[in-house]
Amino acid sequence: MKKVFMRFSIHREGVPIIAGFIVVAAALWFVWSPLGWVGAALSLWCVWFFRDPERDPPQISGAILSPADGRALALVEAAPPEELGMGPALCPRISIFMNVFDVHVNRIPADGVILETHYRPGRFFNASFDKASEHNERLSVRMKLESGEELAFVQIAGLIARRIRSNLSPGDSVRAGDRFGLIRFGSRLDVYLPPGVEARITEGTAMAAGETVIAVIDDQNVTAQAGGSARQG
Repeated sequence: MKKVFMRFSIHREGVPIIAGFIVVAAALWFVWSPLGWVGAALSLWCVWFFRDPERDPPQISGAILSPADGRALALVEAAPPEELGMGPALCPRISIFMNVFDVHVNRIPADGVILETHYRPGRFFNASFDKASEHNERLSVRMKLESGEELAFVQIAGLIARRIRSNLSPGDSVRAGDRFGLIRFGSRLDVYLPPGVEARITEGTAMAAGETVIAVIDDQNVTAQAGGSARQG
């Protein structure tokens, strides 16, 4: 999943792009040296963008981890993407905005099994806008947790992001903190928590993929969920 380049751990998706930046920078240098310096700076930024640091997931039972680096946007109640077939019930949604300087490698939020993935083309609004969750190009994932609950997470392309990558397939068994994909360049990732599970972060919280705990599912959450379903039935 990664290669080493200039002492940085680089996601393999970035290797050909970095090489392209370097070739262009070299060509610009021969045309006019000031342009070469600009190309060199952009090449270094590209290396930084595709960095893929190691992460140490906390060993907390029932923890749901941030799947992306960035900052939390407003926490709202929203229905998961309709293409996942999870119904219209509102769930706590945590949205994480990744700017062009954040690590863009995405990680699995919890232990479980992937039930469904769905890619949907769309627009490219600024990923910090709330309408991006509904209208932008996205790849949605539905997973079943070890507790039996389900959650969804969605990779969303942003204003200048034009490529979503994911290696997940239905039936995959996954572990919290595993790498699963990447979005470039500047984007958003939404997490739909199971109903009744409270977020443990607030708007503006700085997130680290695979390390920041955004919620915890415990026996009380599961019991309350089951009781609410029984009353509705």
